[in-house]
Amino acid sequence: MNTYIRPIAMASAFLLGGMAAQAQGLLMPDFDAELGRELYASKGCVVCHSVNGIGGIDAPALDYDPAQGPMDPFDFAAKMWRGAEVMIYMQQDELGGQIEITGPELAAIIAFAHDPAEQAKFSMDDVPEEIADMLHEADDEHQDEEADADHDDTPDADEGHD
Repeated sequence: MNTYIRPIAMASAFLLGGMAAQAQGLLMPDFDAELGRELYASKGCVVCHSVNGIGGIDAPALDYDPAQGPMDPFDFAAKMWRGAEVMIYMQQDELGGQIEITGPELAAIIAFAHDPAEQAKFSMDDVPEEIADMLHEADDEHQDEEADADHDDTPDADEGHD
């Protein structure tokens, strides 16, 4: 291939998101938001993080925020790296082991976290049954914790009304 056409073709493929592109000895994975939606649920990310109000509350929500502008996927990965110790602890506690994610899978999950159209499709129907069961158990635990915290004798504004 012509030396000028190859870099242009690779850059076009990368920008269009249609295939992985290789530049300067680096392989850029495909940022497939639809696959990311599936992986976000099936890998268990949803147990701690939420999108559209669906998911856990133990970690930051991953709802797309257009006010923050485009996201650098390497910055996203760096944030995960900085929180790795806590994330691994939570994964072991909530899921029984550490989540294994490949580079292409992480790219897909990052794409999902930054794609408002794909996030709009996310629902409990995407969450596998065993993961959904964990979410329901976590909801029950959080409700029990809230009830335990409310031991005063003064009724809350919404208590005691028929």
